[in-house]
Amino acid sequence: MHLLNLGILAHVDAGKTSLTERLLHSVGVTDEIGSVDAGSTHTDTLALERRRGITIKAAVVSFPVDDVTVNLIDTPGHPDFIAEVERALGVLDGAVLVVSAVEGVQAQTRVLMRTLRRLRIPTLVFVNKTDRRGARHQGVLRELTGRLSVPVVPMGTVTGLGTREAAFRPAPPAPDVLADHDDDLLAAYVGGSLTPERLRAALADQTRRTLVHPVFFGSAATGAGVPELIAGIRDLLPTAGGDPDGPLCGTVFKVERGPAGEKIAYARLFSGTLRTRDRVPFGGREGKVTAISVFDHGSDVRRESATAGRIARLWGLPEVRIGDSLGVPRTGPGQVFAPPTLETVVVPGPGTDRRSLHLALTRLAEQDPLIGLRHDEIRQEVSVSLYGEVQKEVVRATLADEYGLTVAFRGTTPLCVERPAGTGAAAEFIKKGANPFLATVGLRVAPAPPGAGVTFSLEVELGSMPYAFFKAVEDTVRETLGQGLRGWRVTDVAVTMTHGGYWPRQSHAHQGFDKSMSSTGYDFRGLTPLVLTEALRRAGTRVHEPMHRFRIEAPADTLGGLLPVLAALRAVPRTTRTQGALCVLEGAVPAARVHSLEQRLPGLTRGEGELESTFDHYAPVVEGTVPERPRTDHNPLDRKEYLLNVAGRTGG
Repeated sequence: MHLLNLGILAHVDAGKTSLTERLLHSVGVTDEIGSVDAGSTHTDTLALERRRGITIKAAVVSFPVDDVTVNLIDTPGHPDFIAEVERALGVLDGAVLVVSAVEGVQAQTRVLMRTLRRLRIPTLVFVNKTDRRGARHQGVLRELTGRLSVPVVPMGTVTGLGTREAAFRPAPPAPDVLADHDDDLLAAYVGGSLTPERLRAALADQTRRTLVHPVFFGSAATGAGVPELIAGIRDLLPTAGGDPDGPLCGTVFKVERGPAGEKIAYARLFSGTLRTRDRVPFGGREGKVTAISVFDHGSDVRRESATAGRIARLWGLPEVRIGDSLGVPRTGPGQVFAPPTLETVVVPGPGTDRRSLHLALTRLAEQDPLIGLRHDEIRQEVSVSLYGEVQKEVVRATLADEYGLTVAFRGTTPLCVERPAGTGAAAEFIKKGANPFLATVGLRVAPAPPGAGVTFSLEVELGSMPYAFFKAVEDTVRETLGQGLRGWRVTDVAVTMTHGGYWPRQSHAHQGFDKSMSSTGYDFRGLTPLVLTEALRRAGTRVHEPMHRFRIEAPADTLGGLLPVLAALRAVPRTTRTQGALCVLEGAVPAARVHSLEQRLPGLTRGEGELESTFDHYAPVVEGTVPERPRTDHNPLDRKEYLLNVAGRTGG
């Protein structure tokens, strides 16, 4: 039995969840077809998913196609959940990209296809809704080649387009696109010796190498074209590889909680065999697997082991997180997640206990590590970082449905960062000046290249102090840089330890260890924030706001009204070009203004405008008041307040 881990991807409302339900019914896994409208789908199990008819969490379900067991992963289509999509892509052998025959290629379709191509995932295209009024055939094919810029191979034609009688008529693939990638095929084609078997073999080979993308037409609602798509999944996409006797290698792509609150990890195994009671390294930690289930014939079933190629649910790893590697880390194209660029404060509703809210939000964050939490103990507030406004509704509904907690949100603000403006250094020495700690620490901060993050190095000999003290300084430096001079995370900074010193362990005759005369890790952890913030103060920092790269496609005659609005939103078009009756603008816009642009674009473009945006870079804040963020630490910028809270003394 072969395995195929298959992803279903699409823009919102293209019908991919409906297609999933039709596939399950067609292969005999379900007796009736689940309905998005009726809220009876098998993969959208969250209450909010069923109410809104959108997919939020990746779901896994299995079905057989002849000698191939397909693990089908139904992924989100809304741009706010692109991180959930990308996590799922990392475990796939192949994908089906669903496009609406009515709406055609959308902005999210472009984003998904670019990601599929970057990760080199073999992909079939299914053009859905051929039974709907306004459905197109040739027009969508032109959009696939023109707007997606990918080579496609139509697998047939459509009759009765736009009616309930619409049907898919399979036809042999045209050899011209395939011949572009195969000189022998071209010679056989020109010489008249090309056989249907040779053509089909070339199609399968080039599909698996992501050179071409076969296109099927049909309707998930009526079932038209679905049998042909199932045959294409079986014949054209590659099955899972991996050596079951090799070293264990897997990736965790989803984490959920079971009925008893236990963590359940979803993992794709690329190599090796995992058994119950095995001790497994993951993310620098180790745990013992207590139970395993795999997906088979529409549900997951308990097994004593899972082998390479499988997707398994694992119990017994309470510290596991999404993205952790099991066993040997996998090599190959990595997942690239844009960071969340927005933040909002979660406000407890009437009767909502703050401690219960804290626990619930912590559990939500562990299921999606890209949604970060920030706890402000001083103001008793919790902030959550987001990709978009829809996530607010998801968080609110999940807290209500799963935890019985009601919440509201304050306004969404951009998540800025700070970068050093120059170089600065500071040092404090044992028993000199106002240093109340038994530690000597000197630090220098300097700008690092964009994307470098935080680097830490030494100019003092590693053997001059116990290693634990150096580790205490480095860990505290990284923690302290979470809040810069204006409260934002400091990044792209090189920190160098220039001075270090300590008092060795002191003791008196006939008495024990004299803590008051001996340095401890506490001294280094307490002093480091004061030295680091002073070095930052001398270097200066500059606040940078997140910027999105945008692409707008709109009627050319609306450009005159669109440009002033873009200028008012501080969007900067970099290129403008026309394609027939359409104009295409590309440029950058502050993340804080993307939602406003989304709301205003339909009115400015007669409802025909299309916006695609994604995080691109951070840029210095150059207009208006420089944003600040309330601190949640003991504020080392105020020495007297800090020492009162940390050391219990002012130190002068």
